[in-house]
Amino acid sequence: QVQLVESGGGLVQPGGSLRLSCVGSGLIFSWYDMRWYRQAPGKERELVAVITSGGGTRNYADFAKGRFDISRDNAKNTVYLQMNSLKAEDTAVYYCYADRGRAFYWGQGTQVTVSS
Repeated sequence: QVQLVESGGGLVQPGGSLRLSCVGSGLIFSWYDMRWYRQAPGKERELVAVITSGGGTRNYADFAKGRFDISRDNAKNTVYLQMNSLKAEDTAVYYCYADRGRAFYWGQGTQVTVSS
């Protein structure tokens, strides 16, 4: 059974940082491109960042460029999202997503709240 488990969310003040982690099990993690998505209340889920299976290519949504960094450690079956200079509008549930074309899996999400 494939599982993706996110952690690292929480409450942070504007301008602060958080590091999200997503650990995969039940899949050959290194075969999968990994993505982070987020969904704010009343809004559609949106893509935050993508990293290819080997980690060689990373892409970001415009709002994430310069503030967020996606990375992975295939030896630990883990993908990370380092988020800096957080803003109130970054408040959302953050989800990791494993993608290998026809095979794809979602994590359960971790809440990030940016508030003073």
